[in-house]
Amino acid sequence: MKNEILEAINQYDTIIIHRHVRPDPDAYGSQGGLGEILRASYPDKQIYTVGERDTGLDFLFVPDEISEDTYNGALVIVCDTANKERICDSRYHLGDKLIKIDHHPNEDKYGDILWVDTTVSSTSEMIYEFYLYGKDKGLVMTDEAARLIFAGIVGDTGRFLYPSTTQRTFEYAGELIRYNFNRNELFDAMYELEDKVIKLQGYVFEHFKMDENGAAVVELRKETLEQFGVVPSKASLLVSSLGSVKGIKAWCFFIEEHDQIRVRLRSKGPVINKIAMKYNGGGHPLASGASVYSWEEAELVKQDIVEICKKGK
Repeated sequence: MKNEILEAINQYDTIIIHRHVRPDPDAYGSQGGLGEILRASYPDKQIYTVGERDTGLDFLFVPDEISEDTYNGALVIVCDTANKERICDSRYHLGDKLIKIDHHPNEDKYGDILWVDTTVSSTSEMIYEFYLYGKDKGLVMTDEAARLIFAGIVGDTGRFLYPSTTQRTFEYAGELIRYNFNRNELFDAMYELEDKVIKLQGYVFEHFKMDENGAAVVELRKETLEQFGVVPSKASLLVSSLGSVKGIKAWCFFIEEHDQIRVRLRSKGPVINKIAMKYNGGGHPLASGASVYSWEEAELVKQDIVEICKKGK
């Protein structure tokens, strides 16, 4: 697959790289890292990284804005996006050829070329692997590409704490930090929280509910978010915080938005992505997301979390 992707890249003068909606560091890291590698490797090609801007990730990069005409005869690459519905910028299908690069379960096999590897920690790790494959064939790594890829790996491994972190992940990270970028500055930008988010985190620790089977739930309704002055996207940063609770097995954050309730699922063992798939979502076995449209429907998700923890016990 890596060879097919490299051949396709060589064939096109315009390459447009997409990622998923509501992006995280791996979405930006894989997309931006690939973009920087290709810009350095092919200075005569037009390389664009597109999608709705997330100002909270401006420290990584700001996406390009391009016209619809740019897609004519272009190669489109989608990074870190399991299904078509989650691709940010619906124009992705207007190109001449479509490539999918992803590490989520391949439930939606879209694209003309698919490279999906669920054994890696992140799509950013795959991008570095792609560079290693192509470095003797013309691919060039830069300090900025290394910074973005490293950020994506760090983000999707929870700073190397998640089970998806492998020996290979550490080896790649060790190679990436040889490049010239400020890791302390990057970590500060990724993990420093505003005081209002810290206060909301205190609310989470005070109000989460966990049963005897290790199933836990947090509800962050509109009025609570407004009370703390925190937008839903910032509240989502707290989802992993319950991982330090002794005895917890799987947990769910319900974060209310104006038109739906975001469901953020995490687990220390029970497989929870099948639950996410029941509710318009998906993801990894231990980290998934979904959407429900009423608090009554949220109760059904709670029941599923309780049941899967009972079985795990």
